[in-house]
Parts: sequence; structure tokens; C-alpha cells
Amino acid sequence: MHKKWVLPLLAILSLAAAAQPRLPKNYYWQRLNNGLEVVVIENSRVPLATIEIAVKNGAYTEGPEYSGLSHLFEHMFFKANKDYPDQTKFIQRTEELGAIWNGTTGTERVNYYFTFDKDSLLAGLKFMNAAMRFPIYRKEDMEKERPVVDGEFQRNESDPFFQLWITSQKKLWGDLYTRKVAIGDHDIINTATPDKMMIIKDKYYYPNNSILVIAGDVKKENAFQFANQVFGDWERSSFDPHEKYPVPDFAPLKKTDYFIQESSIAQTPYIMLNWHGPDFRNDSAGTLAADLFSTALGLNSSKWQQALIDKGLATYANIGYQTNKYVGPIQIIIVPNPEKVKECYSEMMKQIEQFSDPNYITDAELQTAKEVLVRNEIRSTEKPSGLASQLTFWWASTSLNYYTDYIYNLIKVSKKDMADYVNKYIKGKPYVAGMIINAEMNKQLKPAEYFKSNDN
Repeated sequence: MHKKWVLPLLAILSLAAAAQPRLPKNYYWQRLNNGLEVVVIENSRVPLATIEIAVKNGAYTEGPEYSGLSHLFEHMFFKANKDYPDQTKFIQRTEELGAIWNGTTGTERVNYYFTFDKDSLLAGLKFMNAAMRFPIYRKEDMEKERPVVDGEFQRNESDPFFQLWITSQKKLWGDLYTRKVAIGDHDIINTATPDKMMIIKDKYYYPNNSILVIAGDVKKENAFQFANQVFGDWERSSFDPHEKYPVPDFAPLKKTDYFIQESSIAQTPYIMLNWHGPDFRNDSAGTLAADLFSTALGLNSSKWQQALIDKGLATYANIGYQTNKYVGPIQIIIVPNPEKVKECYSEMMKQIEQFSDPNYITDAELQTAKEVLVRNEIRSTEKPSGLASQLTFWWASTSLNYYTDYIYNLIKVSKKDMADYVNKYIKGKPYVAGMIINAEMNKQLKPAEYFKSNDN
């Protein structure tokens, strides 16, 4: 058993002096004096604890010379550090703790997490602290890890959908493409040095740019005490990383851009359309309307699905939106019936023109879409170890209040709100449209005759 630590009342008050965000039941928040936010989630469903640190870093901080290095940095996190000077010792310690561990790198967040027996909480926090604050970037470790990270990229390139997506992203974001694609650049990954890892660390890896989540069969008093004991002396930066290294504004699309890409591995054509959508900074209400609109069109009863799937024009027809702090992307993905590609494309464009019609989504479909999102939210809380990652995603790209109020505000979204979203971001707005197809089908179907912008 760990000794129970009790903070004096004044110390507790000093830690939590900042404005308290709204949080769900059994979620508790404090900000340490060094700026580190700490959230404790009490959930005793299983006798385990998960600790996660997330940092506001990722693709959006990467200019071309650093493309993909946040991802490599994530891999190096689980290598050598001051307390465990080589990976063998690092792995040995995870086995002693019985820990399951991993990390992810996205557009606007990098996170690292460990899950272990609840009685190992203090030991686990110390282990996380060593990896977070005192990494050792050994040349030999980087030489081993660079091909691993680049190998993930190469495996993705064997997927025709990924090939189409990458080309679309380059056209959608232009010169700022690297700030939206975490997978990176082959040459940058394969020539990365320990010095570049330290530059990333010195830019973004500070307590005032991070959040620590402790979730599972824990008590908030102990968890907060342990967090302060282990991370309280982590020195904050003298600057706001995102003010010192600002993310450039993503320029709006000036015109619609079509392309057809040949690929020998594309056994069937894929069609993709992309728009610039709302973001949390400028239109948080629009992000909710986008989520609900996409969910409603995913219903089997929707006009979208009936027109494309039920009539045999496509085998897959999806519209999605990704909430971001900096310009969230809207994306349509279609897998057309190879024998009806032209008809599928024509019907797709016809449906898009109807998106803003107040009756395009029925009242019943609107209600069902809300119920689907509520159920999805409930299911996402069933696995205690996943609660931390869910929270840190929203912390990085929106706010803890947005996360807590998500369902409450979603339920208030109306058909008019969705129509306003469509008119503001989709209907009549410039977009990037791409098709990937093999050479034989391209020659036979001649998509260039119709898959093109009407503005030309």
C-alpha cells in the first residue's frame, strides 16, 4: 500500500486557483503551479490505473523541415532516459509494472500512456516523468527507429485510398500541407538527428503546454498529491509555445480543383471531395452542426444513402468532418460501382446541391442522429483506460468545457443550423475533388470527360 499523502488546505487551494472547467461526474481538475493541468477520473470498474500525458504538438507545428518528426519523437519517447539509459532497461521496467503502453501522434495532439495495476500509480508516474522530462536521444536508437516510422508510411502507401488522400491533402492545404499530415516525409524522417528531437522538446514539451490524466481505480486526493510530488518541479516555459511559434493561417481555397490519379493497385475507383470546414477557434457551433449533419447522412434512411447505395450506384458513401482548432476538414468518400461511375458521380453532385434544403434531413432522421451520437458517447465511457485519450483529444483541439458540454449542445442543433453549416462551408464553395483509378479502367471509362470542374 502506498502511504497516503495529505496536502494542507492552502496548498490545495493554490494548485486549483485557476478557473475550474466544467467536467463530468467523477472527473476532477487542478492546475499545478507550473501550469500542468491534471485531471483525475475515478472509475473503479477494474482494479487498474491509466496515466496519460498529452502535449499540444503534432503535425500542425511542423514546417517542411520537420514533417513527420513529432511521430518519430513519439517513438523515441519509449526509448532511453535518465533513469532507464537503454531500451532494454525501459522494457524491463514496463514488465515489472505489468504496464500496457503506447502513444499516438495526430494533427493537434501527441499523447503517451501507460496502464497498470492501481497499486503501481506512484511508480508509474515516476516512470512517465523520466520518459517525459529526461529523454536520451541516442544515435543508435534513432538509427533503429527511423526505418520503423518510415515503414508505417510505406505500408500506408500500399493502400490506394491513402494515395488519393495524400494527393488531396497537398492540394487542400497547399504550402501548409505538412501541418495537416502527421505521417510526414520520407527524407525528413530518414535523416532526422538527435538534435532535431531536442529542438522539438525545447519548443513544446513543458508543463504549461501539457495535460496529465490519471484514470481508473484511483482516489483523487492521492492522485493529485502524487502528480504534484512527481511533476511539481517540472519547470514551465518562459513563453507560450503557440505564441512564440504560431501556426500560420490556412489560406481559403480560391478555386475548385479536380484531378484523376492512376494507380496499378486501385482495383476499384475511389472518389474523394474535400472542403475547408469550421474550426473551434472561429465557429464552435459549426463543428457541432458538422458532426450531426455527417451522422444524419450516414443513416440508412437518409436521402444520401438511398440515392447512392440503395440504387446500386456505390458500395460506400460517407461524409465526415474532423474537429480541429485550426480549420477542420470536411471529406466525402465514395466507392462507386465500377460499371456506373459516371452515374454515381452525377447523382452525388445532385445530392450535394440539395444538402441545404430544409427537408433534406427529416425531423425523424435528425432525432435518430442525435440518439446515435449520444449512444456513441455512452459507449466510449465503457472502457476506463480509454477515457484519458478521449479527454485529451478534446483538450488539445477544443477545451474541457466543450468536451463536457458536447452532448448537451449537440442536442440543441436544429435543421436550420445544419443548413447554415452547409451554406457556409459546402454549397457553392471551392473544393478539391480527386479520383484514383487503374490505367485500364481509366482508358475504358474516360472519367476525365465528366469528372471535372464546371468553373473551367
